Amino acid sequence: MVSLKDIAGRCGVSIATVSKALNDQKDIGEETRKKIKRIAAEMGYSPNSAARVLKTKRSYNLGILFQDDAHRGLTHEYFSGVLQGIKEEAERLGYDLTFINTYSEHKRMSYLEHCRSRNFEGVVVVCVDFNHPEVQQLLNNTHIPVVTIDYLHQNCSAVSSNNVKGMEELIQYIYDKGHRKIAYIHGQKFSYVTRERLASFYQMMDRLGIEVPEGYVKEAEYLETEGTAKYTRELLSMEEAPTCILYPDDTSLIGGWNVILEAGLRIPEDISIAGYDGSKVSQLLHPKLTTIRQKTEEIGKQAAIHLIRKIEKPKTTLVTRVVIDGKLLNGQSVGSIPVS
Repeated sequence: MVSLKDIAGRCGVSIATVSKALNDQKDIGEETRKKIKRIAAEMGYSPNSAARVLKTKRSYNLGILFQDDAHRGLTHEYFSGVLQGIKEEAERLGYDLTFINTYSEHKRMSYLEHCRSRNFEGVVVVCVDFNHPEVQQLLNNTHIPVVTIDYLHQNCSAVSSNNVKGMEELIQYIYDKGHRKIAYIHGQKFSYVTRERLASFYQMMDRLGIEVPEGYVKEAEYLETEGTAKYTRELLSMEEAPTCILYPDDTSLIGGWNVILEAGLRIPEDISIAGYDGSKVSQLLHPKLTTIRQKTEEIGKQAAIHLIRKIEKPKTTLVTRVVIDGKLLNGQSVGSIPVS
């Protein structure tokens, strides 16, 4: 193992100077710092994390709370992208990540107790039932900084996709294609994401002067196809059927897609559809899906940045909300129709 003494000998400086350079202390010249860091990298130097913990009295460890009700775990494309962004930025800033659980040596622990036992310096809550008492206990604590993904809490900074703008862009695009009969099968209402998208849907329809008929808005589960299949059948059987149907996400949309094809209808010639998320699969379908691509890795990156800023500069860091714009993917699943 390469030591500070080895690097000092190679560079012709003192061990103290090497330590200052590797810890980015200010009382050392920039050229000397760069030289020492370059040589340390060439020699394969890796700081001893245990020694760092003993010296600084810090763990440099962040907790990740991820409880996926859809049971897709790390295969969930949205959250896997968010987690990748957190991982890359946290590691770049010198932090490790550990998933939070509620069992330690066969003893049941709350989320907060587990965080304290592992000496986490901060926590990113990525996916969980935010109404659970233990989650609220963690969010309300005043000792461990917490950043949430897609959820607002008065005690925590939050990072989310711009669901309002995304829905506005999607509705405007569909409207510009001539559609006036637009239905929306949305996700579960307990979700903050759903509430934002649903409010934006109604706001945009009102702004465009479009009345939303009774029965055009229905609730299904995210990432599940059974509900979207059922409600697609209902929408297609209506006397005044919609010309375009919006779905909760690109995966659940497949349920509606199959029903449409089974009915002998063509997309988009007979019925137009649009999703949300911008999953890779959505762009492999034929025709390509019209959807909103969420910048998942950027969401994760910003979550790590704001959490570490709160850890390292607690007195000057305010609770804030960071909103990341998505991108409209035009696709080919929304066709043009004449405006009457």
